Amino acid sequence: MRFSSLVERISGERVAAWDIHYAAHAARARGEDVILLSVGDPDFDSPEIATEAAVAALRGGDSHYTEVAGRAGLRTAIARLHAARSGQHVDPDNVVLASGAQNGLFAAFQCLVEAGDEVIVPEPMYLTYEATVRASGATLVPVAQSASTGWRLDAAAIERAIGPATRAVLFSNPSNPTGAVCSLAELEALARLAVAHDLWVVADEVYGSLTYEAPHVSIAALPGMAQRTVTVNSLSKSHAMTGWRVGWTISPAPLAAHIETLALCMLYGLPGFIQEGAIAALEHGDAAAAEMRAVYRRRRDVAVERLSRIPGLKCAPPEGGMFMLLDVRGLGLTATEFAWQLFRATGVSVLDAAAFGESAAGHVRLSFVVDEAVLADAADRIERFVRGLAAAPRTAAL
Repeated sequence: MRFSSLVERISGERVAAWDIHYAAHAARARGEDVILLSVGDPDFDSPEIATEAAVAALRGGDSHYTEVAGRAGLRTAIARLHAARSGQHVDPDNVVLASGAQNGLFAAFQCLVEAGDEVIVPEPMYLTYEATVRASGATLVPVAQSASTGWRLDAAAIERAIGPATRAVLFSNPSNPTGAVCSLAELEALARLAVAHDLWVVADEVYGSLTYEAPHVSIAALPGMAQRTVTVNSLSKSHAMTGWRVGWTISPAPLAAHIETLALCMLYGLPGFIQEGAIAALEHGDAAAAEMRAVYRRRRDVAVERLSRIPGLKCAPPEGGMFMLLDVRGLGLTATEFAWQLFRATGVSVLDAAAFGESAAGHVRLSFVVDEAVLADAADRIERFVRGLAAAPRTAAL
C-alpha cells in the first residue's frame, strides 16, 4: 500500500521519545511500582464547578451540534481571560475553539504557511512542534538556546536565522520543556524582529498561568503585535482539564475566519456540555487554578532541593510550568541510557530531552505531576541509582 508523504513529515525520532513513557504506563497498568514523571498530566481533579456544569448540561440534553468556532459565552470568557492577562481588549470573534492547544497550533500553521516557507523555533522545543510545522509543508528551522544562560530566549540568534523564506516564529512561554519564562525585554526584542521582517508569531501560552517568580507577559499585547500574533492556549494545565480537550486560538479576524473554516472540516464544534463546563471553569475556577500554581511551586522546590544535592547531576529552578531539565552529562551516560537504566532499575520514568532539540542533549525532562511525598520518593530512587552507577558495571541502554 502507498501512503501520502505526510506520514513521513509527521514521524521521526521526536515521536519515538515517547516509547519510555508508554513502557512505564504499561508497567504501571500491570501493577508494577512505577512513578511517572514523563508526562505533563496534572494529578489534580478538574474544578468541581466545571464538572457539575458539564453534567448538568448533558443531563439537560446538551448533546447536539454546536457553533463551529465555539459558543459565544465561552469565546467571551476566553477573551476576558486574555484581556485581563494582557491589559488589552480581545474581540471574542477572534477566538476559535480547538480540541486542545495542539489542535489549535496545527490549524494555525495549516492556514499560515506552506511548502517553501520556513518557521523558526527556539529549542529546546515541545516534541510535536516539528511534526506540526512539517505537516503544513513548511520547514522548521531550530535555533538553539543555551543551557548556560538558563535557556533564555536569544533574539540575536533568531535574527541570524531569518532568511528570505522565513514566514513565522513559534515559541512557548513559559517553555516546555525548560520552564524558562520570557522577560519583557526578550519579548520586545522578538517583537521588533517580527515587525521589521514582517513575520507571524505563534505564541504557545498553555503554561501562562503557571509562573512563579517571573510574571507572564503575552507578546500579543506589545505594540504592533496583535495583528501578527496567534496566541494558543487551553484549560489543560491551568485547570487540570487535559481530558476535556478545550483549547483555542486568538488571532486577527481574517486569520480567525480561515481557522474556523478549517475547524469546520476537522471538528465541527466541541461538545456543548464540555463548553458549559469550560465556561464555569473560566468564570469560577480561579481559586482552584491558584491553588494548583502554589502546589506546583512547592513541588518544584522539593525537586530542585533534593536533586541538586546528588553528585553528578545539575538542575536549575524552572520559572514556570510543571517541568524541569536535569543535566546528567556528569554521569558518563547518554541521556537515553540514563532514562532507560533509571526506569528499569527504579521504576521512575523521565524523557530524554534530546527529543526537544539537540541543545538539550545530555539532559532529561521530568515533571511535577505527582504529590510531594511521591516526588520525594522519586528523588530518593534517582539518588540511589546515581550513587550506584560508580559501583556497578555499565549496561546496555535498551
